[in-house]
Amino acid sequence: MPNWTTVTEFLLLGFSDTRELQILHFLIFLAAYLAALVGNLLVITVVTTDHHLHSPMYYFLANLSILDLGSISAIVPKSMANSLLNTRTISYAGCVSQVFLFLLFCAVNFSFLTIMAYDRSIAICKPLHYGIIMNRRACIWMAICAWATGVIYSAMHTGNTFSLPFCHSNIINQFFCELPQLLKLSCSDTYHRELAATAFGLFLALGCFVFIVVSYVQIFTAVWRIPSEQGQQKAFSTCIPHLIVVSLFLSTAGITYMKPISDSPSPLDLLAAVLYSVVPPLMNPVIYSMRNKEIQAVLRKLLHRLIISKNNMPIFLS
Repeated sequence: MPNWTTVTEFLLLGFSDTRELQILHFLIFLAAYLAALVGNLLVITVVTTDHHLHSPMYYFLANLSILDLGSISAIVPKSMANSLLNTRTISYAGCVSQVFLFLLFCAVNFSFLTIMAYDRSIAICKPLHYGIIMNRRACIWMAICAWATGVIYSAMHTGNTFSLPFCHSNIINQFFCELPQLLKLSCSDTYHRELAATAFGLFLALGCFVFIVVSYVQIFTAVWRIPSEQGQQKAFSTCIPHLIVVSLFLSTAGITYMKPISDSPSPLDLLAAVLYSVVPPLMNPVIYSMRNKEIQAVLRKLLHRLIISKNNMPIFLS
């Protein structure tokens, strides 16, 4: 019979036991977190302040930036604090919050990526009906459905996971409370409780993936029919960043969740977790702004205003 104990805290995986490497990890994560914070806040500021960007595509992009901020904020600050304070602990409540928030932001993120694929397919395949189909009310309802689905999915997974008795250990072989690692700590005969949440998650993920693939098949078919090369380039320029972000999200998450869970921590597991939890929120603002001339133009205008206002500030001499 398994030895069931009441777990009050968990021990997370540290990047190193050497103090100098712990400080290095803190500095690297701090730089990545600040870069993600600045990049995503810039996208949100640009979209909300410039009326030229008040369109469905940029509305969804601003939501995506909010989600990126949420997902990286759910796990990275705690890992940074642990390295700085030379500890590995996370409270039971802190672990529950981390799992719920990270799953929520990831699930809603994938939903918004699916909505953005649909938005692009309507814009390119049915441009004359775009304003009717993608009206303000439709966009708001799509966003509400995405958030509601994410809350249900995250609540199911979190509730089922933490209703399991942890009878093996309280040591998590990851730098944050990762769901597969937590399930490994639970008793094997209680795994059936997670089947419903897992099935629901797979159904949503597969549905979103198929929808994105079908949308892009329609997009590429429509683009090849555009007679002018300039028109093709313009259509591709609005789709390529989204396609890169989708590929980055799916590849990094797929590598982590499709591989078998090892009994002992490995550098590869740690690297995979960093790739899907830290890299996408860091890179998404760069990917979207790199090929988007409208965002670049508004950013230049914003920087120009800041420089002018700084130069016009009165200087008080003592």
